[in-house]
Amino acid sequence: MKIMNRREFIVNGSIIAGTALGALALGDGVFSPSKALSTEIIFPESSCQSKKNSSKNIIIAYSSKYGSTGGVAEAIGKELCRKGAKADIVLIKNLKNLSSYQGIVVGSAIFRGRWMPEALNFVKANAEILRQIPVAYFMVCMTMRQSTEENRHKALSFLDPVLQTAPQVKPVDIAPFAGAMHYNNLSWLNKTMIQSKGGPEGDFRNWEAIRAWAGGLGSSLLGS
Repeated sequence: MKIMNRREFIVNGSIIAGTALGALALGDGVFSPSKALSTEIIFPESSCQSKKNSSKNIIIAYSSKYGSTGGVAEAIGKELCRKGAKADIVLIKNLKNLSSYQGIVVGSAIFRGRWMPEALNFVKANAEILRQIPVAYFMVCMTMRQSTEENRHKALSFLDPVLQTAPQVKPVDIAPFAGAMHYNNLSWLNKTMIQSKGGPEGDFRNWEAIRAWAGGLGSSLLGS
């Protein structure tokens, strides 16, 4: 076994420290050994149609970091179909055309206190179209794992940049929902940061509340 001298010890230690600091500076995807243990992350995209043969086409467009927002989007779409819509659930990055839709639900995960950049940019880029059709916003964040008025107020504040970037878009409704946290799906850096703050692991999504909100959108999005 080779024994390092003092100079080699200092140099090697500097390299390790530099790598860790680099990870902190660059964020996601850097220095993430836990990714080898990650479970599969699914971003659902699907369509459904009511047996009532509604003429209203609704799209649920969402942006997600680790997949839980996709599950919320799919639940919203299925409930709108149950209420009489034809609904498409699509990742925002894959959405090409809004011309065939009479209503839209836009949702995003909250990552580091913000909507995902592609969700914010989508609203900004399509503000003129969104101004002319019924729009609802939702967000998914761990702040809502305890559904208190204080947490709701904080979660709703995450939407402020969206409302400010496209003030001409007047949403018919806004909802914050709790998400899910699975440590093995996080980068090493994010996992370490969240655990250091006591962030809990588990699925905190309230499916009953999600479906109830989606069902309540029927009168606004479907005219029923």
